[in-house]
Amino acid sequence: MGPAEDPASAAFVEEMGLIFQAEGMPRIAGRIFGRLVLCGGPFSLSDLALKLKASRGSISTNTRLLESIGLIERTAVAGDRQGYYRLAPDPYTRLLEGSIQRIAKANETVRRAQLRVPRRQADAHARLDELADFYSKTATGFEAILEKFAALSKSRARRSSSSL
Repeated sequence: MGPAEDPASAAFVEEMGLIFQAEGMPRIAGRIFGRLVLCGGPFSLSDLALKLKASRGSISTNTRLLESIGLIERTAVAGDRQGYYRLAPDPYTRLLEGSIQRIAKANETVRRAQLRVPRRQADAHARLDELADFYSKTATGFEAILEKFAALSKSRARRSSSSL
């Protein structure tokens, strides 16, 4: 199950739960992700339920959620029929992609408002323009970070495969 739980690791797992919760996701999903960041895996649903003191049903539901967004992946362990989960390759790129998608969705909402709000509401348009600019620049910045991170991930993968 990985190293013994120390207070710093336990705090990290709990804080990841709060971070995910603040992003509108279930707290337990963040706790699962935090555990896998620390220990990698693979872990069975039962292992995760025991370690995180959560129901197996909650763990099952939230591992499927994390798998669907590409942060973790299901794997097999030789000689064992149950499913296991581990951190997916490149999960942080997936986090950035999710952020970019949410920013794009918010920006589209602002763009629709710019078209629909009557032009005579000049103050509202000025604020909408400012918000659209914010989202546009934020998306551009995140996309640049994503490109740099993807290049770094490829470089790590090349180094890893050349050391085999």
